[in-house]
Amino acid sequence: MEALVLKSTGSWYRLQFADGTQADARLRGALRLAGSRATNPVAVGDQVEVVPESEGRWAITAVGERRNHLIRKSVNLSHKSQVLAANMDQAVLIATVAEPVTLYGFMDRFLATAEAYQIPTVIAFNKVDALDEASEAELAYREAAYGHAGYRTLRVSAETGEGLDTLREVLRGKVSLFSGHSGVGKSSLANRLQPGLDLRTGAISSAHGQGQHTTTFAEMHPLDLGGFLIDTPGIRGFGLVDMERAEISHYFPEIFAISSGCRFSSCLHADEPGCAVRDAYEGNKLAPTRYESYLSMLAGDDEEDPYRHGAYKELKGRTR
Repeated sequence: MEALVLKSTGSWYRLQFADGTQADARLRGALRLAGSRATNPVAVGDQVEVVPESEGRWAITAVGERRNHLIRKSVNLSHKSQVLAANMDQAVLIATVAEPVTLYGFMDRFLATAEAYQIPTVIAFNKVDALDEASEAELAYREAAYGHAGYRTLRVSAETGEGLDTLREVLRGKVSLFSGHSGVGKSSLANRLQPGLDLRTGAISSAHGQGQHTTTFAEMHPLDLGGFLIDTPGIRGFGLVDMERAEISHYFPEIFAISSGCRFSSCLHADEPGCAVRDAYEGNKLAPTRYESYLSMLAGDDEEDPYRHGAYKELKGRTR
């Protein structure tokens, strides 16, 4: 029998069958190690084959072919990878420019990975009700940088409801992954979008300005407007998995578009002569944060972020 994985807790999975009924299931031992380097061979969004066990519980015996999935490498456990979700129509990257500041390195690694796995992504900037002059300028810079790269950006507020009607239309009828740093308001937004969901929310730590993890495991929630919302745990870092140096630039749409003008087809856009991408960067025709994130990924850095305290402040002398 087939079922949809709604929730993964590491040991047990919550399933939904075609008739809408739900049940718990575990993995058959042989499946746990079969053909996967990820810590979770079964992910939220997977279609699985199950057989009944005792007391109304089931055992997962096989995972259906995925049309896509999103995988990351743990920054703290460099040899481990994690499948965030499978079989989604789009991702929604929730970001904030204050309390907490979403790091550019995180955003660009997430977006590049989504490009690699052919998952369209929308960027929703939350907490826009609480912007001061500096954070408003920072947000405007990010909107310009990611808009130039071809990404749709939204301004939303879980507090006031600003932009939520637009976000609902983005989600309507689709399977959508919500991801972002801890504390950016994923659960608060989900609660506003789906009445009665009542996901737990948390405060920002005064010690380090980051959110506390309130979503422990990924979970898929049906939406009244059609489709599903996949709520994921807050992520501090987003490491790259199986991405060759020569192909990283392909996952930065604006860099890839410029690269056809490079002198050498093998150009890595670092210090080669005749590099159209480097010329665009030096000519202020390419967002410096995006280019420098690309160089960081090319060098294999683990989420180095030169603009941790805000790009607008550090780049205000440049033409954008």
